[in-house]
Amino acid sequence: MKAIRSFDEFVKSGTIRRRRPDLARARSLVSEAEHRQTFLKELMQKIPISEENANYFVEGAYDMIISLIRAKLLVDGYVSSGEGAHEAEVSYMRNLGFSERDTRFMNDLRYFRNRIKYYGRQFDQEYAEKVLEFMERLYPQLKNLVQQ
Repeated sequence: MKAIRSFDEFVKSGTIRRRRPDLARARSLVSEAEHRQTFLKELMQKIPISEENANYFVEGAYDMIISLIRAKLLVDGYVSSGEGAHEAEVSYMRNLGFSERDTRFMNDLRYFRNRIKYYGRQFDQEYAEKVLEFMERLYPQLKNLVQQ
């Protein structure tokens, strides 16, 4: 997979634009992320991850993480739109102090989630478990960053 462009490149291209912080929308995204995380935890307790349901866990985890990243962008006075918006949001992880490894994992997750959504790609239980571990590790860090 190709390297992720820098956040500044997305700003220069217009995919990311400066604007006034939108705290109300950020709070809404944080609330949605909290609900999604709670739902995924409850679901895992009731229905074990399997080959048949792995994609649903992968998608849910991605949506939860990207919601928190979007919330932080809004708090910091940015908005993303257009082609490459999700990649731009992922690249912001570097600006937030996340490791290159975590940023790459999230970018791979973004790419794979698109494969699920638009091409019917099926992922296995092992990958879903890795994604959920990643989500559990990043969730408190991202939530804390948004609330600062």
